[in-house]
Amino acid sequence: MRARKAKPRPSGGDHRGNRMSPDQRGLGNPPSLVFPCLGAVLPHPRFRCHLPGGEKSGLRTGVFWGALLAALATIQAQPGPTDRSATNNPAQADLPSLSETVARLCDEGTNRSQVAEIFGHLTDVIGARLTGSPNCRRANDWTRDTLSAWGLTNAHVEAWGPFGRGWSVRRFSAQVIEPQGIPLVAWPKAWSHGCDWPIVGEAVYIGDKSEAELENYKGKLKGAIVLVSTPRDLPLQFGPLATRQDETNLLRLANAPPGTRSSPRRRPPAANMAPPGGRAAPSRPPAIEGAAAPAVSNAPPSVSTNAPPRRPPRSMDPSARLRFAVREGAAMTVSISGSRDGMALLVGETQVVLPESGAEGGWRSMRAWATNAPAGPPQVVVAAEQYNRLVHMLEAGEKVRLAVEVQTQFHDHDLMCYNTVAEIPGTDRRKEIVMLGAHLDSMASGTGATDNAAGVAVCLEAVRLIQSLDVNPRRTIRIGLWTGEEQGYLGSRAYVAQHLGHYTERTRPETVRSPRDAAQHPEEASRSTTRRALVKRPDYRHFSAYYNLDNGAGRIRGIYLQGNEALRPIFRPWLDALRDLGAHTITAANTGGTDHIPFDEIGLPGFQFIQDALEYWRSYHTSIDVRERASVPDLQQAAIVMATFVYQTAMLDEKLPRKPMQE
Repeated sequence: MRARKAKPRPSGGDHRGNRMSPDQRGLGNPPSLVFPCLGAVLPHPRFRCHLPGGEKSGLRTGVFWGALLAALATIQAQPGPTDRSATNNPAQADLPSLSETVARLCDEGTNRSQVAEIFGHLTDVIGARLTGSPNCRRANDWTRDTLSAWGLTNAHVEAWGPFGRGWSVRRFSAQVIEPQGIPLVAWPKAWSHGCDWPIVGEAVYIGDKSEAELENYKGKLKGAIVLVSTPRDLPLQFGPLATRQDETNLLRLANAPPGTRSSPRRRPPAANMAPPGGRAAPSRPPAIEGAAAPAVSNAPPSVSTNAPPRRPPRSMDPSARLRFAVREGAAMTVSISGSRDGMALLVGETQVVLPESGAEGGWRSMRAWATNAPAGPPQVVVAAEQYNRLVHMLEAGEKVRLAVEVQTQFHDHDLMCYNTVAEIPGTDRRKEIVMLGAHLDSMASGTGATDNAAGVAVCLEAVRLIQSLDVNPRRTIRIGLWTGEEQGYLGSRAYVAQHLGHYTERTRPETVRSPRDAAQHPEEASRSTTRRALVKRPDYRHFSAYYNLDNGAGRIRGIYLQGNEALRPIFRPWLDALRDLGAHTITAANTGGTDHIPFDEIGLPGFQFIQDALEYWRSYHTSIDVRERASVPDLQQAAIVMATFVYQTAMLDEKLPRKPMQE
């Protein structure tokens, strides 16, 4: 991208007062003395001036100095416009215009960018950042220290929780050893238990068995390595690996009425049986769904007009086969990867199997990170192509033996998790807050590059770019890097509840209409209804906006208004200034699936940007979510756009307008 070159500015303040009218520049007119600091133009004391009516009067030196002293007395009580230490109000200072701000951010963000170095450290040096893991805490500390080194204030890690146990892999390998040697592309599910010695056993396939057919396997699975998933067809992929938003889809977004919802995270039709855990892998760039149902919250539901085709009903819950294998004493369970792309591993979390049959209230009734989750055999995911081959070998009558070494470690010395928080302090509106953020945690496989080291790197670079402007913002700019997002926005929800507000249940007594009825039916004299009540923290009224980035490593193409049309005339000039960078679309549609939701749910302005997908839909939550899936120029552009929105919001005269709250 090409940055627009900023026009050189005169030094020492706004010199627009130096411009003289044509009459003042004309021949025969007396010269004047210009005082920009006074905003005045005074006649020179050595020249006469013509008063109205043509009468000449000598404006002598005494008259001149009198006028000068009067002007000085007028401004003596007012601090100079460039004296920021006296006024602490940048609104009166010589601030860059919007176009100049964008030009300066473009220059810094392209010619001296640090986003590639930040992104590379998070992905290649630190690596996967599962919530609660040592790597996640290392990322907390590194981002805190980086922000502090850049001069941000109050840089710290802020605890939330308790969450539960952390987890990491110490050693892993898997291969077929009979009837031939086949190295397997595989990985343990997050929070899986391990084994101190290699597991060697015969493979048994029960992935297509009904509940009645499983009765034939009772007492026969002890010590076996059990394949519990159904094979999947993997059609050839003729579409592009990477995609960008085309003008057609951007136009659909721009024309979407308020109340519709964009669905960037949708299970692909081909994913017949994704493993339990994590969010389903999306299959395509965001698409606008149909009109929403009547709103009952700030994030109304919608009826899809472009949903994947319905799969035929399963004869049996897939997780039931896994539970059966565990209770029958299997040495290990093997599931098929939910990814349909090139040996990639889509790895979710371990399914907790309770000892008693029928004790589950759904497979998520107890999460694997819970400190009281019972131990069980290792749970491993194998690439779909290789899983299909194993099943085909078994169905052909081959005896297949596997050897798997899986050593994992639980970390329960600290059950708390942490967000990274830091600030650029404001000036005259320092109590008011503008936030930007992204989630720091990732899934266990890959290195969490597009989900979401990219968003973190963009946010870090954005605050560095704002610092480079060397202009103190009016409002405090605060960055929040969240953990626990992959488990349900846990870190950002905890931050919002602690600092901004949260809902609580409120019981409302309602008296019956008549005292006579009350006397006759005392048990009905009082009824109660339970409604949600918003408990507002002190920062709630000072909060202006939160900007989030978490839809991959592609450039920003616009912003979701989350149904708040009052923001359109505010955001439009900002995007007009960024049009050359490819960001220009405003949509009234809602989008979800990430950390702006906790802000939006309590009525605060929270936003996610529209982004190019690139390879996000291919690498989402998989082992190929690595550094190479990102484009550095796209990250640079996103940082410039993010910095522009955050800085402009911090400099407005008023906080951003909010949507009406719905009871």
